[in-house]
Amino acid sequence: MPDQEQADIRLALARLRQEHEDYDAAINAMIQVGCEALRIQRMKKKKLGIKDKMSKLEDQIIPDIIA
Repeated sequence: MPDQEQADIRLALARLRQEHEDYDAAINAMIQVGCEALRIQRMKKKKLGIKDKMSKLEDQIIPDIIA
């Protein structure tokens, strides 16, 4: 994989990690204020989608090694 492509993937991954942390903080704040459960559930679903995207990008960076 070319260095530029790998750098782009790492940058996208860093942005997703930050977004994931932001969702985590927002969810915790919503729980503390007693927000309705449906809104919290939607936020958790979005957070899980971000985690899936992060996993896919990490798989592109780290090649599978068949032992």
